[in-house]
Amino acid sequence: MNDISAALPIDRPVTASSWRIIASASIGNALEWFDLVAYGFFAITISRLFFPAGSASVSLMLTLGTFGVSFFMRPLGAVVLGVYADKAGRKAALTLSILLMMTGTLLIAVMPTYTSIGLVAPVGMVLARMIQGFSAGGEFGSATAFLAEYAPTRRGFFASWQAASQGLTTLIAAGFGSILSSTLSDAQMQSWGWRIPFLFGLLIGPVAYYIRTQIDETPEFTATERAERPLTDTLANQKERLLLAMSVVVLGTVSSYLILFMPTYAVKQLGIPSSSAFSAIVVTGVVQMIGAPLAGHWSDLHGRTRIMLGAAVLFLLLAWPAFAYLAAHPTFGAMIGIQLFIGVIMIAYFGPLPALLSELFPTQTRTTGMSIAYNLSVTVFGGFSPFIITWLISASGSTLAPSFYIMVAAAASIVALLRVRAIGLR
Repeated sequence: MNDISAALPIDRPVTASSWRIIASASIGNALEWFDLVAYGFFAITISRLFFPAGSASVSLMLTLGTFGVSFFMRPLGAVVLGVYADKAGRKAALTLSILLMMTGTLLIAVMPTYTSIGLVAPVGMVLARMIQGFSAGGEFGSATAFLAEYAPTRRGFFASWQAASQGLTTLIAAGFGSILSSTLSDAQMQSWGWRIPFLFGLLIGPVAYYIRTQIDETPEFTATERAERPLTDTLANQKERLLLAMSVVVLGTVSSYLILFMPTYAVKQLGIPSSSAFSAIVVTGVVQMIGAPLAGHWSDLHGRTRIMLGAAVLFLLLAWPAFAYLAAHPTFGAMIGIQLFIGVIMIAYFGPLPALLSELFPTQTRTTGMSIAYNLSVTVFGGFSPFIITWLISASGSTLAPSFYIMVAAAASIVALLRVRAIGLR
């Protein structure tokens, strides 16, 4: 497949201007991920306030189901905002997506609970999550295309800041979870404490919007002739690459959302205190924030698929032993060790992933292709990960069920990566 970007000498050193470009593209992804992480971390509290049921398990399942339902909007957002980005530009799509994300976050932050407004509360929560899902559907593709096109010969490093920003927000959200769960009483947490992270998230939005209105369009997109029908071109001419991109994303999204689910897993299945569970997550956030740019840089030097294949094989071989050890030793130290294990291997896989996805599609349809592939995979395999894992634990009666899910995801992505190498991408 011809890719005009390969002929464009647009490589740039990492200067102060480069950091502004990285910040402008990554900050929206940071806000998106922060809200997702906060919702997942406070799932138990939210389940009591918005989805009361006769059984605590049913209440939690409803909450996690709502977490997953919002992901049904991602493919729609991917199509609408992805096509918009390929026709109007990356900057225009990035600005629109941040406005939508702020709207969803505001609704969650101020939504009255079930005891105050009855069924309107869970319906409102679902609506807010759906708005966020629509926004997130276009955010990843637009931001990744923007970063990848800014410096084509350093795609790995620049695009990896998508993953690094997730690490930063995981770290911040986990900090909120740890501090709030250890300093507030259960009554205070349910009354107002759970809203604090979402109110904090609202502070990021205006900053992100301002920064994005001040950036220039990517030189690569400006130099490329627009596709009149990017969606039709993608679906008609790039079917295999769409399928490969979706399959490669599987392990990245499953491992990411497994980390998101770990505090709930630690509390409900292992009996680890909430404050300890959130503290362990901090380890993963630090690893992701520091490790993603390193993994992206190494992929520029040594190839994306080589690094990602190594990480996928490690997940396949070591996931079950890791969870077996944690189940046998449900302590804070073991939790830290497992989070470190998941974080290092996950970031070795996820760091080069955005750049690899950008290289699977030509400039004219890059955002459309990436957005559709990424969000379909995230919707099916990522958004419902907490729900699926909870169901697997219940159905199998085994606390090792999360390892089964990640092993299947690893096997699927290994097959896809081998095919990606076969068609000539490194």
